[in-house]
Formats: sequence, structure tokens, C-alpha cells
Amino acid sequence: MLTYPNLEQALKHHFGYDNFRPGQRQIIEGALQNRDLLVIMPTGGGKSLCFQLPALMRKGLTVVVSPLIALMQDQVEALQKNGISATFLNSSLNLHQTRLREQGILNGKMKLLYVAPERLMSEKFLPFLDLVQHQIGLSSFAIDEAHCVSEWGHDFRPEYRQLISLRQRYPNVPVIALTATATERVRLDIIKQLGLKEPNIHLTSFNRENLYYEVRTRTKNAYTELLEMIRESDGSTIIYCLTRKQVDELTFQLQHSKIPVLPYHAGLSDEERSTNQTRFIRDDVRVIVATIAFGMGINKPDVRLVVHYNLPRNLESYYQESGRAGRDGEASRCTLFYSLGDIKTIEWSIAQKTDQQEQKIARQQLRQVIDYAETNVCRRTVQLGYFGERFIGNCGKCDNCRNPRPTQDWTLEAMKFLSCVARSKEKFGMTHIIDILRGAKTEKIKLYEHDQLSTYGIGKDKTVSEWRTLARSLLQQGFLEQTTDGYSVLKLNAYSWEIMRRQRTVSIVVPAAKKVSLQEDSTNNIEVELLFQRLRSLRKKLADAQGVAPYVIFADTTLKLMAQSRPQTKEAFSKLSGVGSHKLAEYGSQFIQEICAYCRENNLLSATPDIIPKVNPSATTTELVSLQMYREGLSVEEIAKKRNFKPSTIMRHLIDLMEKNHDIDINVLIPVQKQQTIWKVLDTLGDVSLTPIKEYLGDEYSYEEIRLVKSKWRRKIKN
Repeated sequence: MLTYPNLEQALKHHFGYDNFRPGQRQIIEGALQNRDLLVIMPTGGGKSLCFQLPALMRKGLTVVVSPLIALMQDQVEALQKNGISATFLNSSLNLHQTRLREQGILNGKMKLLYVAPERLMSEKFLPFLDLVQHQIGLSSFAIDEAHCVSEWGHDFRPEYRQLISLRQRYPNVPVIALTATATERVRLDIIKQLGLKEPNIHLTSFNRENLYYEVRTRTKNAYTELLEMIRESDGSTIIYCLTRKQVDELTFQLQHSKIPVLPYHAGLSDEERSTNQTRFIRDDVRVIVATIAFGMGINKPDVRLVVHYNLPRNLESYYQESGRAGRDGEASRCTLFYSLGDIKTIEWSIAQKTDQQEQKIARQQLRQVIDYAETNVCRRTVQLGYFGERFIGNCGKCDNCRNPRPTQDWTLEAMKFLSCVARSKEKFGMTHIIDILRGAKTEKIKLYEHDQLSTYGIGKDKTVSEWRTLARSLLQQGFLEQTTDGYSVLKLNAYSWEIMRRQRTVSIVVPAAKKVSLQEDSTNNIEVELLFQRLRSLRKKLADAQGVAPYVIFADTTLKLMAQSRPQTKEAFSKLSGVGSHKLAEYGSQFIQEICAYCRENNLLSATPDIIPKVNPSATTTELVSLQMYREGLSVEEIAKKRNFKPSTIMRHLIDLMEKNHDIDINVLIPVQKQQTIWKVLDTLGDVSLTPIKEYLGDEYSYEEIRLVKSKWRRKIKN
């Protein structure tokens, strides 16, 4: 394969980044060789750069197919702020504007053109494209959100199926198909429906390590919990609801609670939806409550909280929607509220489908979502397993891994279950297998004479619920498989046979539950946080003056680098990741002036401008407020009352700050004798999870007390 030694220089010049993200360089090299490509890269992984940078390094025009007007305008705006010649053609333009842009394209002034599939394939537009090919050349077609081409994907759009004619009309123009989510079946369908020729397939991990996943039961206190999460979050929040009515009701409640929030759903006018989306993207409001109509491809990097107030319809949609959190790589939270009432609503919606096969597939997808919500294993194991990616668990970034439940050895029961699947010739689903094991007398069992199997009735000692828990665990751990055609037929794999041969053990989680909150793993100081907030204010002021989203000017990650390193010369400023030559010229002086002013006011020096520190997750503003009040001598209960939080929330702030190396005097919080007892247990058991320590100590000791002492103990053994 050819190498391109100047790719890094081109990356820094145009986009301000020093290094490529995983997989980007190989994809770009393939694009520069004029290969067809299929790129599956999770949200925030940098898909757009994979076609944008090659477009700038080749002759001709790159045509980008984008499904939404807001999405294409957003990306073009960001490119133009980097000094890159890009434009879009869509229904928001009048005839005069369209003609001017078309003329600019034909004159070779543009490198990237964003267009919707409907316009691209129209009888009027294709002749214009022929003229572009003749005069300046077409360098490639980039099909963004390519999963829309497949009826097996979560956002199928029939108009995408017409794109295959591009291959026939322009056989020598390479095609790059890009998506954040695609099962194996969807990947094969994309290749077929777009006519990709021997494409290089680039499949990166679906694991978003910066996201914390949790599921909460939606009780009568759910709104209070939601309100607390929003108030604790520093960045923007997206809340998804199932119906328009729920969106309007929740928006009204939040507005009544003085939260800056707007609604988004199909019942609003086009103008209202567009205005509300723009105000959210530009940080005029922090929260948007929406149906699933909102968000596909929205390139807002600083969403810190995504809440599903209702169950999503399938895991692929949930992965896509929750993935709108933390696109910039910063720590963010994804919370799903689980209610049995939502199941009834979705089941009613499924029943309205006229196609029986569609109903079966939709019911299977709903079952997978319910299993995800009810699982006790690592949530990443379930999510990534859906896309065919094996993950061993213990992610440390989900509610189940943060507070691991006790497990039991169910190897013998697993052998019974898998043996029953084998003896019934792998032709049936979970319910029928459980019926056989429990010795049920159903018509189906009689029909297939499964009451004659040796496994018939050997599982009467376990309830249906217990067998179902085991079956779900086997599926989620990858020890058993299930068809995705709507029939949910169980299939054995190599791991299944290892279990039946006693070569592998099976442990399942038994219920227990106390939720542990999101925590981060780094250090920071108040000066950095305060400067960061000041730079955010400057960014917002500049963005409002120019009528663009704040992140278009600089991402939060770049602002945090500024706050950490405090560069006070243009040379030092230019070394920041995210500062390209165009942005250095346009914004460098203003941000440097702000940094210098802050340093003068606080008697601070530049923090080694020639060595740019790595951005790490930092203490949040709400944590720092709690810390300041604690240092002023207020008790946990007093802080909670003043801040309208629960005492447990303030305690969690202090615990997280302790783990981020802030000095917290825990003698005020925990009696010294208790600390000594916990310390002795830690010396005995070592750096293990909280559960075995709690079991050892008993009910007189809380998880919060153990975590605080453990943080202090860890710092001691490191030193």
C-alpha cells in the first residue's frame, strides 16, 4: 500500500489536529487510491474527516450525500470556519442562491458539495452533475448515514435505494459509504444496494469508552431524578420521549422548574423545529426534549447527558441516540428510564403494522431492548454483542459494572438448557425450550413429541423467570446465539459446546442493587475550571456575533487545552490540538488576550506553553461548587439543603473529587475508628471491587464510606 508522508501536515493545516484517530489514516490512504470503501465508525470517531481530507488532496469535486438539511448545513458551516471551500444545495436556498453556488462549483471554487439524495437523483440535477464531471471532474461520492439504504437498518429511507444508479452513470468514480451503526446483515446490504466494487471494509470498535450507561426504573420520583441530573450536568442535554404528548408535558414541567428547554417533534411547524434545533446547537438553551425525529447526524460535540425517558424501540436506535452524548470524547452520561407501561405503548404501535414479518422483527427488537434494560451483566457486553463485537465485560463505565452484584455458578443449569436446545435440533425459541425443561404440557410439545426428550421436565426446580434470566445471560455473554429474522430461534456456538463438555463455567448475576453514580478518573484544579468557563463565554459571544454554533469556533476539548496550558503567544497557541492555520489567524489573538487577562488577574504564569498536556476528564462545575461550600465549613446536609440536592448527591460529589486527587478531610465524614476498620480490610483484600468489602464489613458500613476510605488508601499505596 502507498504511504502519504504529508497526511499529518495536511491534517494540522486544514483541521488543526496533530494526529489521526484510530483507523482514520488507513481509510484516507484507501480513499486516495480511489478504492470503494465501507466505513463503520462509532459516533465521535471522526467519520467525516475520512472523506473531507481526501477531497482536499485530490482534483475535482467530492459529492457528499446527506439525509438532512440541518446536518449538511452544520457540516458545511464547520468546514468553512476551517477555511475549506464547501457548500450545499437544498430547498432552503432560493433560485438565485442556487445558481450562484452552481456557478462557483463549475468554476472549480468548491471541493465539497453536500446534497440530499432526492435532489441528487432528480432529473434536473443529474445533467448538472454530468457537466461537473466534464469540466472539473468528480473525485468521489461520500454516502453519509449509509445505513439508511438498508431496510434492516434503523432509519431506512427508500430514496437511498436509488443511489445505485450513480455506479452505473459514473462507473469510475469511487464511492465511500459511512455509518455509525451496522450489523453484519446491514453491512452486506449496504454493499449490495450501493453497488460497491470489492470495497475495503473498515470496521472499528463500537465501544464508546467515554460514555457511562445506566438504567433506572421509572417511578413516581423519576422527574425529580431527571431534574437533578440536568442540574448536575455541565453541558447540553437531550431527552427522548416516545410521543409528542410526553415531549410537550415534560417540556412544560422543566420550564416550570426554571430549566432553559425547548421541544422538538413532528407536530411543530418546520420553522419551529428549525428554530428550536438552532437555539439548542448554539447554546441558547441547554436542554431539548424530543421524539426520535431529532438528532440524526447532529454534530453537537458537547452533549453531556442523553436521557431516554421511555424505552427505545430497538438497540440499534438506542446506541445511535445515546451516542449523541460525548462526541468530543469527554465523559458523558446515558440514562434510560425503564417502565412496563412503555412496553404496552410500543406493542400497540407494533400491532398497527400491516406486514406480519415486520411485526415479528419489531417484537424481537423490543424483546432485546427489554433484556438490555433488565440485564445484570455489563451493559457494553449487551450493546456491542448486538453488533457482533465480543466484549468480556467489567467496563467500569456502566451501573452494573460500577456496583457488581454477587454471582452464582449456574454451569449445571446452563448444560441442561443448552442440551435441550441441541436435542430439539436448534429449531425453537426460548419460551419453548423453557416449557420442555419445566415439563409443560403444551400443544407444541405434544406436536413435536418433545415430552419424549431426555431433557423434558429436568428443570422443574427453577421458575420460568429464573430460566429466562439464564437464557438471557447466555445470549448476552455470547455463549448462545439467536436468529434475527423475527423468529428468535436459539442456535448453539463453539462456547455452547465448551459448556456442555464442562470446559467452560457459567456464572449469572443474582439480584441486588444499589446504584453508583458516574465518576471520572483524573485531576484538575479550580483555576483551570474557571478559565475554561471564561473561554466558553468568549466563544459564545463570538459565535452569537457570527451566527454559528459555539463548537464551530473551537471544541470543548480545545478550550480545556487552553485552560490547562494557558498559551500566551501565537506560536504556543498554534500547537494546541484543534487549532489549524485558519482558526489561528481568525481567533488566536482574542483567545490569547482573554488567557493573558485571566493570568494577570490571578497571578498565574503560562503552564509550559511548549508542552501541551493531554486533555483528561475534569471535575465538573457542580462538584467544585460543593467542594467550595464544604471547605467553608458547611456539612453535607447543609450543602444539600442550600443546593436543593439530596445529601447522597453531595456525598457523591465529595467522593468523586477525592478520587480526582482533591484534598477532602474525611475525618469530618467518617469516624476514625470506622476508617481504621475499613483500612484493615483493604490491606487484607487488596484493591478489589466494593461488593466483597461491603459483604466482609456488614450493614454498619455504607458504600459511600468504603469508597471514601478506599480513595484515601489508594493514594497512600501509590505514594
